[in-house]
Amino acid sequence: MSTKIKPYLFSGIKATGPLHLGNYLGAVKNWVALQNSDNYQPIISVVDLHTITIAINPAELKQNIFNMTVDLLATGIDPKKTIFFVQSAVKEHTELTWIFNCITPVIELERMTQYKDKAAQHKNNINTGLFDYPVLMAADILLYKAEVVPVGEDQEQHVELARVVARKFNQRWGAYFPEPKSLFTKTPRLMSLTEPAKKMSKDSGAKSYIALSDSPDEIVKKIKSATTDAGGGAQAGDGGKNLLDLLAQFCSDEKIVKRFQQDYENGALKYSELKPVLAQAILEVLKPWQARRQKLFQDKKYVAEVLEQGANQARTIATKNILEIKKIIGLI
Repeated sequence: MSTKIKPYLFSGIKATGPLHLGNYLGAVKNWVALQNSDNYQPIISVVDLHTITIAINPAELKQNIFNMTVDLLATGIDPKKTIFFVQSAVKEHTELTWIFNCITPVIELERMTQYKDKAAQHKNNINTGLFDYPVLMAADILLYKAEVVPVGEDQEQHVELARVVARKFNQRWGAYFPEPKSLFTKTPRLMSLTEPAKKMSKDSGAKSYIALSDSPDEIVKKIKSATTDAGGGAQAGDGGKNLLDLLAQFCSDEKIVKRFQQDYENGALKYSELKPVLAQAILEVLKPWQARRQKLFQDKKYVAEVLEQGANQARTIATKNILEIKKIIGLI
């Protein structure tokens, strides 16, 4: 009886800080669902090489990598179903990046929206890595000949570049890489708790997001102080809608969700009632994750073994493919 060959799926997450609810709903929740669907062979990486495009001290980076690994395992990434590893443990990522640098048109990188955004945020550290980031991302995906990349719409430009790079390679040296397809995440785009016109992000400070590692008191405090609007109404502002989006994702009682949504649309929403309900709903969902996180945090040996196993699995695929690539282009 033949075993069905599943297409590879690749995605990654930076280790710039703790896993927050925006990360979970925008990416990780979908990764877990895809992992459990049995339709793909997922490859998920903590992309530490992408992380060092911004200034970060070594001790913080090392701790962030460990924290992110623990958070992902706690929220459902299963190393028995997913190849899960830290990016820098597989050197072929950087080797393929250089090959791709030699065929990627500069004009393609100059139009990247995220580069412009990051350059504006990090004006004192506009480095080549920020500019070349999408080529490394293309290498992350294509090194495994991944056919599917689950992303939010703001990342589609990077997946499109991976398709361009695959096309350039195939045109020059013959068909080898598949052109990866984006698999869009069907979840609301969570906004900052403090600046609801902006996406929830670690760049806006700890008060702007709820992290998996936050204590119950911290979560209640952040929800209580979250920016709202002038009192509800569909056109009143982004803050109220953002809190309702969170409620819809974390509250299991649809009647409660609908009641608050109707109050919002009618301009009668009382945030003094909504915020405690929302905080409690989030706490209930996070409670088992945080319990698993605490156990994992104390078992550093197990976490290291998971990452070593994942790196070995990834390296087996990467080594085979990079040798084929180098033969195709004449390096060996």
